[in-house]
Amino acid sequence: MPPPPMTERQERLAYHSQFVTVRTPAIETLARQVRTLMILGRHQRVTARPSLIVTGPATTGKTTALLQVGRTCHLAHTRRAAPNDDSVPVAYVLVPPGATAKTLAGEFARYLGIPVTSRMTTAQITGAVCHTYTAAGIKLVLIDEIHRLNPRTSTGAEAADWLKDLTERVPATFVYAGIDVTASAVFTGVRGAQLAGRASLIDCGALPARAGDREPFRELITALEQALDLTAHRPGTLPRLAPYLHERTAGRIGSLSRLIRQAAIEAILDGQERITKGLLDSIALDHLAEEHYRPRTHRRARPGSR
Repeated sequence: MPPPPMTERQERLAYHSQFVTVRTPAIETLARQVRTLMILGRHQRVTARPSLIVTGPATTGKTTALLQVGRTCHLAHTRRAAPNDDSVPVAYVLVPPGATAKTLAGEFARYLGIPVTSRMTTAQITGAVCHTYTAAGIKLVLIDEIHRLNPRTSTGAEAADWLKDLTERVPATFVYAGIDVTASAVFTGVRGAQLAGRASLIDCGALPARAGDREPFRELITALEQALDLTAHRPGTLPRLAPYLHERTAGRIGSLSRLIRQAAIEAILDGQERITKGLLDSIALDHLAEEHYRPRTHRRARPGSR
């Protein structure tokens, strides 16, 4: 039996839960460079193709940028594909914690449903991955949480070597994303130098309140507000709160998106149907944002103070 149809209120709650992806400067830069590198590496056969690394602090939109570019690539392929074309242009893989060559190979296999058993060797899994990814027509490989890779350990070094081998055997453009990659073990030593020598860096940092004559953070707020589906919300309310919102989220895109989405859901649930500063201030954000906006030294009274 099919599930009952959602009410209009439920649909709007679901909409704000997922919400929209606004094209930030990082997404624009990544999309442009991915397109260029895919063309550049299309006919390259001798060495691994040039790659990209999206880096930055937590909650600054790295995964969002990665997924948005992957979605754009997939849709572009779908529009051009013939009716019987069953190729898969994009792969998205998370680096598992404490990744080894075998567990990382297993994640690549799992994405395309390649059967893997515990008895299979890393070489056997690798062969299946390389064959299937090439046969499936994978052109863009997105690898998230790359900072989990630690080449300083013996197993991490094997995983890094495995990934390098994969980039030379699969004819695709590789894009990595991770937290502060340049300061992590991924960029250290001989293996780190090899990655750094092939990859361009895209910094997905917090958005500044002002950049020259532009106000990128206010522009982002305006775009998010335009996407709201609230019956009593007044346009322009959130852009006017840009200084407060920048201080509240430290300019982190992920924190801002979560705050506005959560406020919209609260506004629907309580019937207010609009977002106010009071509502925004009542919402508990992620720990990083809360520590920035309300430091513990201010939240907790000192001993003996009144």
